[in-house]
Amino acid sequence: MDFPEPPRLPVLNFAADELTTLTEMLDYYRTVLLHRGWILDQGQMAARLADHPSDLTIGGILVHMALVEDQWFTVRFLGEPEPEPWASAPFDEDWDWEFHVAGQWEASQILDKFQESVDRSRRVIVESESLDTLSVKEHAERGPWNLRWIMVHMIEEYARHCGHADLLREAIDGVTNDWR
Repeated sequence: MDFPEPPRLPVLNFAADELTTLTEMLDYYRTVLLHRGWILDQGQMAARLADHPSDLTIGGILVHMALVEDQWFTVRFLGEPEPEPWASAPFDEDWDWEFHVAGQWEASQILDKFQESVDRSRRVIVESESLDTLSVKEHAERGPWNLRWIMVHMIEEYARHCGHADLLREAIDGVTNDWR
């Protein structure tokens, strides 16, 4: 996939219905994270904060969020099998494989995988009957999740990781601004 320039941040409608609000906010954070990885090379995607014990990298966060998109929307909500590369990933050997594999992938592979997973999730949302639609898979003790809960959870997950990516990107090249 060619990434000549980053996508514009979505304009948020401040008085939209619930589905539109959740979709726009989720897409906003997806785009913010995508901006954090924009134009970085493989080394920059795998760069950690200096003098910090964390394994977090922008590439790792992007791969992690691709996994999270597929886990929540494809596997749990639709009940479909895990798509690749997750189905054959060596999670038994490395629980945080998705964070570590980013150092082995080209930057374009990371961005492509992220975009593929996001595109699948967007289709799930569009094709769902309502926010009240329940997941096929269930929590062992509390039952199924509705689409609303999954979307709110994804917004929370993105918000947290976008903060991490902000710090990492600033340390890499000083970029601090997404506003275009």
